[in-house]
Amino acid sequence: MAGRGEVETRKLKENLEAQLERLMSQLTELDEAKEDLEEEEYEEMRKDTLDQLKEFNNSLTAFQKGDMSLVDDLSRWQLATQAAISEAFRTPEVIRMFAKRQPGQLRTRLNDLQRDVKMGKVSEDLYTQQAVEILAALKKLGEKLTAQEAQFMSQHTSEALSQFQQVSEQTGASDKYMMMAKSDVEKAQR
Repeated sequence: MAGRGEVETRKLKENLEAQLERLMSQLTELDEAKEDLEEEEYEEMRKDTLDQLKEFNNSLTAFQKGDMSLVDDLSRWQLATQAAISEAFRTPEVIRMFAKRQPGQLRTRLNDLQRDVKMGKVSEDLYTQQAVEILAALKKLGEKLTAQEAQFMSQHTSEALSQFQQVSEQTGASDKYMMMAKSDVEKAQR
């Protein structure tokens, strides 16, 4: 029989993941339709989506305070929403892969970008922006970067991405304290 609250926790996680996926899809579709929309309409819709992400982020914060079993997932989702809100990551696809912990897909996307820039399918600026986002996401997921990747990232990191990294490092420190507290609580319950 499932432990007390396990079913509810699993359902909550599924709902939160679905909501994050919906918001990321909304951002992706909005970016894809940008050229078909008036600039004012695009900005308004983007602002609305970012406002929804802020609300989602606030909900994650509230959940984090109340349910220790969701701390890891909530922290990762919260970092993803913070990245979108701060516009450190401007590519919804990268935010989605980061939120879902998909380092393999991020590496594949980086390889595809490298190929596309060599073939002239994407501009150097777009390549740089997305490559830095992918490398930052990989780093936050604990993936090892090559010396060349780390150097590229340090040369091209934007102000927004630097701020995101600082916030996520601070969040990471608080997560470690939360995990230690959780461990202490579990030991005391035994």
